[in-house]
Amino acid sequence: MCYLSGMHAHAEDVAAELIARIRATSGLSQTELARRSGLDRSVLSAYEHGRRQPSVAALARIAAATGMELDLGTSSTAAADDHAGRVLARVLELAEALPYRPRDELTYPPLIQLSA
Repeated sequence: MCYLSGMHAHAEDVAAELIARIRATSGLSQTELARRSGLDRSVLSAYEHGRRQPSVAALARIAAATGMELDLGTSSTAAADDHAGRVLARVLELAEALPYRPRDELTYPPLIQLSA
C-alpha cells in the first residue's frame, strides 16, 4: 500500500500533478488507468492536464486502481476529534454541576374533531 501526500503546487494543479505521479509510479497508460478506475479516457486526460477538476472520490478511485491510497491528512481530523471530545467532556461536567429542578408534568392541548 502506497500513500500519496506532500503535494506542492498551485491549487488548480494539485489534482493534475497527483494523477501524473500516480501514472508515473504505476507505469500505466492513460487508457489502462482510465479503464481500471472506471473513467472515460477523455475525462482522465482532462483531469491530468488540468482542464477539469476531479472530485476527491474520483481521485481516490484513480489511486485505488493502482493499489495506492489517497492520504487526506487524517492527523488534523484526529486533532479535531480530540478537541471535540474535550469540549464535550467539559459541557457534560457543566451540565452535571447545574442544580436539579423537578419539572412540571407535561400537558397536551385537547384534541378536536375536524368536520370532513
